[in-house]
Amino acid sequence: MGIKRKYLKPVVAAALMSLAAVSAASADDKVDLLLDELRSADGAAAERIAEQLRREWDKSGSASADLLLSRGRKAMAAGEIDAAIEHFTALTDHAPEFSEGWVDRAGAYLHAGLYGPALSDLERALVLNPNHFEAINGLAVILETINRPVDAYEAYLLVKAIHPNHPDVTEALKRLEPVVKGQKL
Repeated sequence: MGIKRKYLKPVVAAALMSLAAVSAASADDKVDLLLDELRSADGAAAERIAEQLRREWDKSGSASADLLLSRGRKAMAAGEIDAAIEHFTALTDHAPEFSEGWVDRAGAYLHAGLYGPALSDLERALVLNPNHFEAINGLAVILETINRPVDAYEAYLLVKAIHPNHPDVTEALKRLEPVVKGQKL
């Protein structure tokens, strides 16, 4: 006689939820693998892997979130900081579990000179994604800017532990080391 439609809907829904869970798990596995590769990669390979991680982190799973992220980034690129903040705020409201919205809004706040809100957004992003080396780097930049060199140095060390070849970190550590550890006589 076949399966009645009323029974088919829950079965299909359960199968789709299962598929989504497997897809999310495989995405997490891919990110974990890329993070492991990044820690041991050098030069161009490290930057290629870092870019792959950024692309993975950019996947929101929502067309609306993707649109808001794109609009915010375009506004940033055009120097329209207030508009970017508005788009990223809509994104964080729409998808509060999507760390990129928090990271990008923090960047917009940083460009606007709003360090407190930027720090708050980076904190939220790092709760969602503790390995987000760009968020940690942003935190370090702010800490250095507000004259907290010891904290900035420690944050840069955290970035280096995840992404040893991050282009900004080695220079920042060299710049801050004399301040943090003192100059050799």
